[in-house]
Amino acid sequence: MVAAPALAAMLAWSILVEPASLIVRKVIVKTAKWPAAATPLRMAVIADLHVGSPFNGLDALDRLVARVNRLRPDVVLLLGDYVIHGVAFGSFVSPGTIAERLGRLRAPHGVIAILGNHDYMYGGARVRRHLEDAGIIVLEDQVHPIDTAGGRIWFAGLKDGVSGSPDTKGTIAKASAAEPVIVLSHDPAVFKDVPERGFLTLAGHTHGGQINLPFINPLTTPGRALVKYERGAYRDGKKLMYISAGIGTSVLPARFNMRPELLIVSLKNSTTVEPQN
Repeated sequence: MVAAPALAAMLAWSILVEPASLIVRKVIVKTAKWPAAATPLRMAVIADLHVGSPFNGLDALDRLVARVNRLRPDVVLLLGDYVIHGVAFGSFVSPGTIAERLGRLRAPHGVIAILGNHDYMYGGARVRRHLEDAGIIVLEDQVHPIDTAGGRIWFAGLKDGVSGSPDTKGTIAKASAAEPVIVLSHDPAVFKDVPERGFLTLAGHTHGGQINLPFINPLTTPGRALVKYERGAYRDGKKLMYISAGIGTSVLPARFNMRPELLIVSLKNSTTVEPQN
């Protein structure tokens, strides 16, 4: 008797409430790669938009863009999967329309994007062209530098590992050897192949498992990522990876115990003294 209402409530929450409950998650990364005297570098990280999935239509995208702009990040990073394929109760939105809205993002160091497996399924070259027409920098096994208050930092954007074979080491080698590298990868499975000079990897794709039942957390994650690569911070020696739970939904139009999130990642020096409350 109790089980049926509880299940109905869980289904209602996971379909009608949680997918629309976007949060802003602030993450501080302390590293010796960032000078102590420099102000923090603030990066807005947007993963797995899946525009057209339930609660993630164009109105939601417009609200997200406005919210990011109000937060005034130094640079905006887009981690792929802009379009949808086969999401129940979803409505396909063309990449051109999505790109036009994303082109309204504003940051002093611009907007840098990579592509995800759903973008390659639709036609990676087509999605890339629309993003670039909107003024967005798109990286596919390419690097892009920005000159910041803390010096020059390189972003190494990888091709999606689900759709192909990214040249992780070769791409990072294109950046100046004396300067730090932040790696952008849709699929977190590449983390093991990132050399130490790629001190921070930012990834998405997993949706944090999307549906996380109590005591199970999740049964699987998509792509080549291990189940342990769900969401949040992972360390391997001197390397750090942070996986975003993303924003949209894929396959099932539901999230449970994994709210959609916009990340604000701030780089600080490892010796920074935090104020005490």
